[in-house]
Amino acid sequence: MFASRVARQAFRQTPRMMRPIPKEEQAAHTVSQRLRMRVKTIPAELWPLGVVVGFAVSAAIYSITRHLVVDKTIRLKRQNRAADAHALQAAHDEKH
Repeated sequence: MFASRVARQAFRQTPRMMRPIPKEEQAAHTVSQRLRMRVKTIPAELWPLGVVVGFAVSAAIYSITRHLVVDKTIRLKRQNRAADAHALQAAHDEKH
């Protein structure tokens, strides 16, 4: 039997490309040249947004770091483990 039209299309050979192989983007470029090329592709409308988000993230990092360093009332480590163990044992005894 003859192959159907769909089967002929599914199993045909790939046509040869007549175009030359494209050169790599990074060929013979320094890191700064690559970064400059990437920066140029960012739309101008996104620069102010990037500045605002960068400022907000840096302010948040500064704020939490300052809060952890300056505030002496924050418990960063568990203290008085004997009292914690006693409270845990008392709670366990109440259940049983």
